[in-house]
Amino acid sequence: MKTIQELPAQVDAEALEAKVKKMYRDVALNPEGDFHFEMGRQLAERLGYPTRMLDRIPEPAMDSFAGVGFYFHLADIDPGEFVVDLGSGAGMDAFYAALATGPYGKVLGIDMTEEQLEKSILLALKNGFHHVNFTRAYIEELPIKTGVVDAVISNGVINLSANKTKVFQEAARILKPGGRLAFSDIVSGVELPQSITCNSTLWAACIGGAVTGSTYLQMIEEAGLKVIMMEDNPAYEFLSNSAQGATSKYGIKSVSILAIKP
Repeated sequence: MKTIQELPAQVDAEALEAKVKKMYRDVALNPEGDFHFEMGRQLAERLGYPTRMLDRIPEPAMDSFAGVGFYFHLADIDPGEFVVDLGSGAGMDAFYAALATGPYGKVLGIDMTEEQLEKSILLALKNGFHHVNFTRAYIEELPIKTGVVDAVISNGVINLSANKTKVFQEAARILKPGGRLAFSDIVSGVELPQSITCNSTLWAACIGGAVTGSTYLQMIEEAGLKVIMMEDNPAYEFLSNSAQGATSKYGIKSVSILAIKP
């Protein structure tokens, strides 16, 4: 089974990155706009985020929340831990993690989109999240030392990567022994045809880059992590007709996964 998700030959990697950046730039600056996916606090509540926790998170971060599931019950973050959020966006999950780590913990958000970073950094400063930092980087090349992180989290981002194997290898590298990778993402029921994988708009909408659930789990295991659990997120739905059509035809769905570094 192929374990490295390479871009189809017909898709230009730079063009795809530009498409993804543009879409999530718009998510940061214009969360009320039209997207293939739902956003905001209402989505977060339906996915399972507790209201009492959302009440403590800056509202603009929730406005730009474009996650696909809830996984914090799997992450089981303790006070004082070091957490890294892959594709942190406007910061909602990073702020949620920071509430769990407490002031003696540390949260680092990684994102490649400048507008998302500007928004999250400003929100952290304005709202007293002094133990939360955000930095510009790619999730395939993390600027973090080996074996220092307690938990890696992510929400609807890894499917956007053209090299998911590298993302999981980096997550395994930075985790301490016993550390957790807990995240939500999009997978497919069958291997997607080129009409989907070569559509950069659907890729940026978290569909075109999806791989089958079994391939996804194999990638994680081959990176040196032990998969503990994968559960469906039936509350997540795409909005646009094209996204819904692809979802129905190819079994695309949201899942949450927990894996441990031995």
